[in-house]
Amino acid sequence: MQDETRNASYDPVDPDPHSRDAQRFPRLSDDMAERVAAYGEAEQVPTGTVLFERGQRGADFFLVLEGGIEVVDLDSDGHPRTVTTHTRHGFTGELDHFNQRKILVSGLTVAESRLIRITRDNFRRLISAEPDIGEIIMRAFILRRVGIIQQGIGGVVLIGPEHGADTLRLQRFLVRNGYPHRLIDTDLDPKAAGLLDTFELQPRVFPVVVSPDHQMLMNPTTAELADSLGLTESLEPGHVHDVAVVGAGPAGLAAAVYAASEGLDTIVIEGMAPGGQAGTSSKIENYLGFPTGISGQALAGRAQIQAQKFGARLAISRNVVRLHCASQPYQLELDDGQRVAARAVVIATGARYRKLDVPNYDRYEGQGIHYAATPMEGKLCTGEEVVVVGGGNSAGQAAVFLSRIAAHVHVLVRGTGLAATMSDYLIQRIQQSPRITLHTETQIVGLEGNDRLQQVTWSGRHDGSRETLAIANVFVMVGAEPNTDWLHDCLAMDAKGFVSTGVDGEGRPTSGLFATSMPGIFAVGDVRSGSVKRVASGVGEGSVVIQAVHKFLNPESS
Repeated sequence: MQDETRNASYDPVDPDPHSRDAQRFPRLSDDMAERVAAYGEAEQVPTGTVLFERGQRGADFFLVLEGGIEVVDLDSDGHPRTVTTHTRHGFTGELDHFNQRKILVSGLTVAESRLIRITRDNFRRLISAEPDIGEIIMRAFILRRVGIIQQGIGGVVLIGPEHGADTLRLQRFLVRNGYPHRLIDTDLDPKAAGLLDTFELQPRVFPVVVSPDHQMLMNPTTAELADSLGLTESLEPGHVHDVAVVGAGPAGLAAAVYAASEGLDTIVIEGMAPGGQAGTSSKIENYLGFPTGISGQALAGRAQIQAQKFGARLAISRNVVRLHCASQPYQLELDDGQRVAARAVVIATGARYRKLDVPNYDRYEGQGIHYAATPMEGKLCTGEEVVVVGGGNSAGQAAVFLSRIAAHVHVLVRGTGLAATMSDYLIQRIQQSPRITLHTETQIVGLEGNDRLQQVTWSGRHDGSRETLAIANVFVMVGAEPNTDWLHDCLAMDAKGFVSTGVDGEGRPTSGLFATSMPGIFAVGDVRSGSVKRVASGVGEGSVVIQAVHKFLNPESS
């Protein structure tokens, strides 16, 4: 049985959480336990009392004074199994305590127990007011989530062909949102035949998602999967947020962290998963403060936790389809028909890679053509030759990462070299690697195969020379198209569709670098016209824009 989660840890800083069990399941000192007790109520609870159950939202936090709490999940046969048992001065919970997602496990007392029960609101107060305790809890929660993902605790089984476009779509969503799962490849795994018989499944319904209680979803949409797993949070009709951040890439997450930490009622709306394009990077090595590098997913995961710690809400798997800007508060219309109201809006929807103008291109999207190079995609091309198209840093990071997995990496660029578009440290690695070949002034002209890509042809732009190789995976990272279709006629844009900032609707200078042509609407990161397309710059813009948001919301205090 293949388990993708073992190759895509939530945070690679600690790939083996079991090596740090004392931090994963710490016991608070007497002084700390006394301080924690001040935020909750003491209870005497009989043996066998269920304190929280899988699927519950907003579970309470428990500190054990006497007795114990057994945490359980369901194994693949639907039988309960013990995850851990919290005893004196141990505490329950993991990262879902910072949001309203459905929890993955259940908990019950194993003996007559004396507990401190802390509600969600008081738990936030505890984390904020007791920083030394908060640090211990936060570290424990992160390590517990890593362990949950690696062990598949409380997770689902994804059944389908590993190379299938929809299997990859669902798997990518689960991985990027840190949801535990196992993949059973119906093309290779001998267990698949037994599952087909057990659940009376037909191959035409693949991929199938099976929950621990054997509930099944047949090739669900991403939104249907998110709703079923409880990854989406319910939105309160009529509630007006101080600020709505659209997009959870580096710029959007930075804006959320700073807005929430400064007391603004903040919601982040994201269609896929935290991280944006940066979330698909295998390793970012020139981001300040991480000398050994950090994956885009790990960076986004940490930022997401930070934002939620300060009270920001994240609405995942919801796309904004229209901004209604004729009146205030502004209304953001979502793809499921719901609306989010906000006094100020920060647009951080970033940009997407362009598609190639090649015959059969659409046919092989998801069936050999990829826009991310993470361990999940890496598994698909182990020991094979691959192509990376593009000359920017994302393409360079992908090439270097894939060179450790693939037999050989061919980098194709239309220009005469990489110096104008890629960081020098990546250029040096590409030049020095015997497993990477750079093809300049070259473009793909042919894609062939059956249900999956099998053959790629590229041609020299000037001499017309052609080369055809048996290649099943192409990583496309060229150019950028802004994600601004949903803005319609609300804002001024440049000729390429990026949001213009610093000028009003008449082209006159505005009071701020990130202000758009509409008051109270700001743009940061890759979606902004003239921005520097780097993670660090997006984070900087996202943090700085909150000052302008404050001035708009409270003009009398500026």
